[in-house]
Amino acid sequence: MTIKILIIIFIGFAGGLTVGSGFVAFLTVLGIIPRLTQLTKTFQLIYLYEWGIVLGAVVSGWLSLREIVFFQSGIWLIPIGLLSGAYVGMLAAGLTEVLNVLPILAKRIGFGDKIVLLLMAIVFGKIFGSLFHWVYFINQ
Repeated sequence: MTIKILIIIFIGFAGGLTVGSGFVAFLTVLGIIPRLTQLTKTFQLIYLYEWGIVLGAVVSGWLSLREIVFFQSGIWLIPIGLLSGAYVGMLAAGLTEVLNVLPILAKRIGFGDKIVLLLMAIVFGKIFGSLFHWVYFINQ
């Protein structure tokens, strides 16, 4: 029984390190936070962006491990939805600056004249992957 618990702890810790390092690499390599502050012209508040991401990751990770139910009014959904939408929108704005990676990648792998084919492969892969997930895994 103790071995089983230690294995579960090890797997959970390894999974957390993998996801965390991937998240940090995503933010660092793509330069999301500096680019976001440059787009919004709020470079002096970069530490707030950084702490917001850290606290958001820690709190959401902690909440996902608990079965917490908040008995609040539905009115709370309005500011939560607005803030979530603003976050996703700003993250998307930061990522649009990185989209010039696809033409460079297409030229390097010899797909320079077939960039539409590369984009369609990404789109259809996402669609079929999502459909497979919802059809196969959700019903089980």
